[in-house]
Amino acid sequence: MPLARAASRRLLATEADPIETKPERRVRKGFADRMKGGPEFGDFISGMKEPLTPVQAMEKASEAEQSRIPGTSRLPRWLKTDIPMGGNVTKIRKTLRELKLHTVCEEARCPNMSECWGGGKHGTATATIMIMGDTCTRGCRFCSVKTSKAPAALDAAEPENVATALAAWGLDYVVLTSVDRDDLPDFGSAHFASTVRNIRERAPQMMIECLTPDFLGRPELIEPVALSGLDVYAHNIETVEALQRSVRDHRANYKQSMFVLAHVKKTKPTLLTKSSIMLGVGETDAEVLQTMKDLRAVGVDIVTLGQYMRPTKRHMKVHEYVTPEKFKHWEQVGNDLGFLYTASGPLVRSSYKAGEFFISEILRKRSAVAAAAAVAASSGVETAVGGAVPTKNLRDIAATIATEERRKAAAAAATT
Repeated sequence: MPLARAASRRLLATEADPIETKPERRVRKGFADRMKGGPEFGDFISGMKEPLTPVQAMEKASEAEQSRIPGTSRLPRWLKTDIPMGGNVTKIRKTLRELKLHTVCEEARCPNMSECWGGGKHGTATATIMIMGDTCTRGCRFCSVKTSKAPAALDAAEPENVATALAAWGLDYVVLTSVDRDDLPDFGSAHFASTVRNIRERAPQMMIECLTPDFLGRPELIEPVALSGLDVYAHNIETVEALQRSVRDHRANYKQSMFVLAHVKKTKPTLLTKSSIMLGVGETDAEVLQTMKDLRAVGVDIVTLGQYMRPTKRHMKVHEYVTPEKFKHWEQVGNDLGFLYTASGPLVRSSYKAGEFFISEILRKRSAVAAAAAVAASSGVETAVGGAVPTKNLRDIAATIATEERRKAAAAAATT
């Protein structure tokens, strides 16, 4: 009986247990409906002589996706580039580490590093050196350079070290740029000028471009750099006027940057000036056109336009991937507005290899014109006041070089 009662209790306990049921399957109705109403296999191959290969189908799907949202999608094919490598890249990196120097090429993760450091198709080897440290006092939303209110003190030996390195590399063209140093009394103006003078002493034939901060628009800080012996003075406007506050640090602004470029021309009219615009951050075509007109109005000679590429997820998103065709349009607009040179393309940066080749040719031929003018002057022939090369000659030189480049490109295309 005890066993029977135990069995009875077990039986009753078992009967009392709740009956297990499987959870109801959740159906994503919206997704299912879209799949039912979507294209069938025949839609992909209709009207085609042959079906797409898997690779072609993936490329088409990728292009369609890229045309919609750019912020988090994969890069379009025209923005893909090779990993920087090669003998000259290794050599330059080694010297940089030994002399504790920095390049914006590395800090800003520039996609053109191999082409620039290696010489590229034009054989003009260039590099962009970032002086005054690798930490900026400003925090622009597009820039991947480190920021701090109190960066390390300036390296007093840097101007000489930079000149030593450049003389050893045998470069044709160098761009000096820097972080913003609002913590310094002169914002780094004297350091910039000292570096240019040291390079000029060690490598007198090298062409020097300075891509400077705005120095808060103070004329007494702009002038020493403009008169230091450089060939090109660059300062970037970065974006259109309406987007300045959302893209750049609050201490930078459109009118201040325009003033810097205008004052450089006032200080030394023969100095080439240059600026750069990022596209794909939310600007309109009308705003880009107005910015280019404003740059020409203050005498800017060279403009570059390139695609903004988000360096990390902490930075502002890409609003749009601008097509190569649109960049070609802006190049034509720049030429029509009268810029000496317009470099416009998805991978173009403010310091751009092809642009530096073109600028170097302008500078070389301008030197030849200046030399001829000096000979004419010594022979009693009337020349421009002060021996300066007239702007008309600069434009003639630029037009001649552009014509030569187009002719070479056409000849190369005809042989392939």
